[in-house]
Amino acid sequence: MPSYNAISVTELNKYIKDKIDKDEMLNNVFVKGEISNYKHHYTGHLYFTLKDENSLIKCIMFKGYAANLKFEPKDGMKVTIFGSVSVFERDGVYQIYVKAMQEDGIGSLYKAYEEMKAKLEKEGLFHQSHKKKIPLMPRCIGVLTSNTGAVIRDIINVSTRRNPNVYIKLLPVPVQGPGAAEKIVDAIKLMNEKKLADVIIVARGGGSLEDLWPFNEEIVARAIYDSELPVISAVGHETDFTIADFVADLRAPTPSAAAELAVPNIADIKLKLDGYNNRYKLALKKKVEFMKLRYEKCMNSRVFKEPLQKINEKYILIDMKVKTMQNSISNIYNSKKTNMIKHIAKLDALSPLKTLTRGYSIVQSNGKVVKSVNQIKKDDEIDIRLIDGKAKAKVM
Repeated sequence: MPSYNAISVTELNKYIKDKIDKDEMLNNVFVKGEISNYKHHYTGHLYFTLKDENSLIKCIMFKGYAANLKFEPKDGMKVTIFGSVSVFERDGVYQIYVKAMQEDGIGSLYKAYEEMKAKLEKEGLFHQSHKKKIPLMPRCIGVLTSNTGAVIRDIINVSTRRNPNVYIKLLPVPVQGPGAAEKIVDAIKLMNEKKLADVIIVARGGGSLEDLWPFNEEIVARAIYDSELPVISAVGHETDFTIADFVADLRAPTPSAAAELAVPNIADIKLKLDGYNNRYKLALKKKVEFMKLRYEKCMNSRVFKEPLQKINEKYILIDMKVKTMQNSISNIYNSKKTNMIKHIAKLDALSPLKTLTRGYSIVQSNGKVVKSVNQIKKDDEIDIRLIDGKAKAKVM
């Protein structure tokens, strides 16, 4: 392929931009549509997408033009804009550079939406504490939507693909137009009274604010709030928000996503159960191995191999204690005996009987020791104690 005449991406984008900028019609266009993906940048510029039922186009309104707006743009608002179409060369996308914007005829409906939203939010209908949990494994899914169109087909396809055993119970209701809100309320009440499902999906495809209006009605919001069965709201596209979305127990961006949120993937559950099973087997195996090691350790311990060893060790300890006590008693006895002998020797040295061994005697009269001649008189009988016995004598 010859490349001598190839141009760069930048050159191509610049060429396209020049072509569009020279088109008089594209320099001054009036376009009406619905705002989505709205973002008020901190610089003051406004970024949003303008869409209708079939198409969308990116828009930007610079700060200087945005300052002239008499209202605050919001997602879902119908507007008419004036501006010019041009190409943003860096990204290669064309967009409308908005110079003026005004609310379209649907503005009053959007105001009613905001007022209803504020009212119900103030009453606490949106509070997280009122949200019910979606069943983990529902057996029956109740679907409130039109019995024709892609919505119910998508829900059935996704649900049965994820779990072929789940039962889908469709209660057909009109999803737009006069009387639709009342029919939706009746269907919610019937589902609850008859306990027809484990969880309810309220769904419809995308559309304008007018098309989605039944799901912004107060009676629908209160019916969802009062439902004993958990409710998943899947109304419109991902960028569409209705009052039903805020009141419902769970909001899904699309009907298909609602089916995914309501019905668990049976293959994932089986895989998870297999994982649990393997983990339990591994844990049990490790537990058995651990207990086996403990058993072997116990059986190899001396307590089991030599059961009397511990008792013998205690006997030895007792013998040692007894020996220590005996030694202690013997030491105390010997110490006391030695001490006693010393005292006996001292007493013996002081004993009057000791003097008898040296030739002395003890004279007694009437059982009393005679210390002086004045204690006796002539013809008194006296007792004389000698070393080897006693003798009697008479004083002359």
